[in-house]
Amino acid sequence: MNRIDGGCLLAAIGVLSLGSVTGAHAQQAGAADMTFFVTSVGSGKGADLGGLEGADRHCQSLAEAAGAGGKTWRAYLSTQATGGAQAINARDRIGRGPWQNAKGTVIAKDVADLHGGSNNLTKQTALTEKGEPVKGRGDSPNQHDILTGTQADGTAFPAGEDRTCGNWTRSGTEGAVMVGHHDRMGLDDSAAAKSWNASHPSRGGCSQDALRSTGGAGLFYCFAAN
Repeated sequence: MNRIDGGCLLAAIGVLSLGSVTGAHAQQAGAADMTFFVTSVGSGKGADLGGLEGADRHCQSLAEAAGAGGKTWRAYLSTQATGGAQAINARDRIGRGPWQNAKGTVIAKDVADLHGGSNNLTKQTALTEKGEPVKGRGDSPNQHDILTGTQADGTAFPAGEDRTCGNWTRSGTEGAVMVGHHDRMGLDDSAAAKSWNASHPSRGGCSQDALRSTGGAGLFYCFAAN
């Protein structure tokens, strides 16, 4: 009897192990097809991302860790014209689409769709590279403020008033950054409150604490550009 019970136990363990392996393979396959995610963590230095180059590296690193490193990943961030350098539009950096999350759900078919009223970017679809949801309004802590530095149409702000925390190099009390709400929720029903990329500027500067005070964690969107 004990011998039979032992055999059953070993068989059960084998089934469980096979299920775990199958689940891991399925998750890896889903990640390989992923072309959009919200970073699961920020730089840890507020809006100082090391410029666009540092932000892109962060996207690439997180994607590689998730099994989706075989693509060129770009941060959805704009920069403002300064010191003779031209502005860069977030919408021009992310390829042509379509883009889908780690679960295979398409969030937009192209750049026009992404910046139109019919995109499928919501709290349920704006997942991290791990396929996990990001905390939003009503959760603790609220982290729905996503860094973009971008106007609603995906273009850069004009030179002058800072909306990119010094083009992603500031982490102190100076400057501000435009953020969007990944959960499409805010204090009211205005278009800005429901905007995924242009809800409001940060308050109190560009530090991690300043971003946290309005409901953020220094997270940003990443798109596969190829």
